[in-house]
Amino acid sequence: MTTFNKDFMPQQGDYHKLLVYRKAECIYDITYHFAHKYLEKDDRTVDQMVQAASSGKQNIAEGSQAATASRETEIKLYNVAKASLQELLADYEDYLRVRDMELWPKNSPKAVQTRQVCRAHADSAYYRERVKTRSAETTANIAIILIHQTDYLMARLIEAAKQRFLTQGGIREEMTRARLKYRNGLK
Repeated sequence: MTTFNKDFMPQQGDYHKLLVYRKAECIYDITYHFAHKYLEKDDRTVDQMVQAASSGKQNIAEGSQAATASRETEIKLYNVAKASLQELLADYEDYLRVRDMELWPKNSPKAVQTRQVCRAHADSAYYRERVKTRSAETTANIAIILIHQTDYLMARLIEAAKQRFLTQGGIREEMTRARLKYRNGLK
């Protein structure tokens, strides 16, 4: 009877549980609301912003799932997610700048308070409800703060994936270890 080797290609965790994924989902929901409420319907920026927010979220999910078979793909997809969120950050900053709205200074009372709230909440329903009554300027600044927080988490996620690759190797190395272990009767 063949036994299943649990050490070989262990399934990765549920990406829904990753704080970085939940934050990216919040960013997507805020962006969807923002783009459809504050931008003109025919403005190409609507699609651009929603796509960048979606790409950030989706590439975290895809990278997490790809980790089982390819750590290289995992790292690449996490970097795509990070880059997509940086693109979105630039869109929000552009929105504020060209409309002469305030980008809250990092240590302003509004920014400090919002950072604390954003650190405490990773539930997209929380943000969906609150942005309904906020101005474009406030909503953009909330999104910017969440993007910065998520960028920090992305950097940590990428670094952890790189460390796993360095310490455990890639799929070929795992396959070789599993095969040798099996051949040596260590099933």
